[in-house]
Amino acid sequence: MPELPEVEVIRQGLAPLVSGRLIEQVSGSGKPLRQPVPILELETRLPGCRIVGVDRRAKFLILRTDGGDRLLIHLGMTGRLGLFGAEVPRARHDHLCFLLDNGLEMRFNDARRFGSVQLFSARRFVAADPFAGLGPEPLGKNFTAVYLQKRALGRRLPVKGFLMENRVVVGIGNIYASETLFAARVHPLTPAAALSAEQWRAIVRSARKVLQKAIAAGGTTISDYVNAGGEAGYFQLELAVYGRAGKPCHRCRTAIERVVVGGRATFFCPLCQG
Repeated sequence: MPELPEVEVIRQGLAPLVSGRLIEQVSGSGKPLRQPVPILELETRLPGCRIVGVDRRAKFLILRTDGGDRLLIHLGMTGRLGLFGAEVPRARHDHLCFLLDNGLEMRFNDARRFGSVQLFSARRFVAADPFAGLGPEPLGKNFTAVYLQKRALGRRLPVKGFLMENRVVVGIGNIYASETLFAARVHPLTPAAALSAEQWRAIVRSARKVLQKAIAAGGTTISDYVNAGGEAGYFQLELAVYGRAGKPCHRCRTAIERVVVGGRATFFCPLCQG
């Protein structure tokens, strides 16, 4: 599924193209996503509104309008958000289309329908606080070794699973947790409480470096991820351990191993991360 770098790449691609554009019409497929789509609310409230910005929090895209509304879009496992000419035939799994005043349509496509779309007024956004309980952004100033070590006190959970908890830190999904721990030379099965301050510092440095490199490479395309322009990412060509079980480590040539942590495939080098 799209993780933080992929969502950020989509945000960066959409923002300059849709900011300042007027939404003229909203239409939907009538099919539910992970939760019911508030299609009547979207159809009545958004036409006539101007998009003033595109933000990201965790793996959510946030479109802000001049009326104060916030449109929250989560891509789920197979979601795509892109711009198309209105004359381009809609695809089978296009579930929401936003016609803009420049003749382009912003389309949300989701084959497995695990994504979600929510609309909040300015007042309800503050009152409901849909991001309450989420941890800091891994590229933000609040993501520090001191913070992580404090959150890890008493936690016997493997550090790989710990880094994937949204209430600890957002956006570090399965791929980037494995890559971060390899870069930091930390074994993924190490209990979170057992890590030293220096190991946490290495994890913070590595997470930021890995995520920034992934964003610069346009994200990671393992199955069907594409950016807002319909293009695949390239970071999969730079993966050090993820998906490389049995292949030699780029550092030491030891075979990469695979284990399951919290139901998710986890890859590591037994020598470099021993």
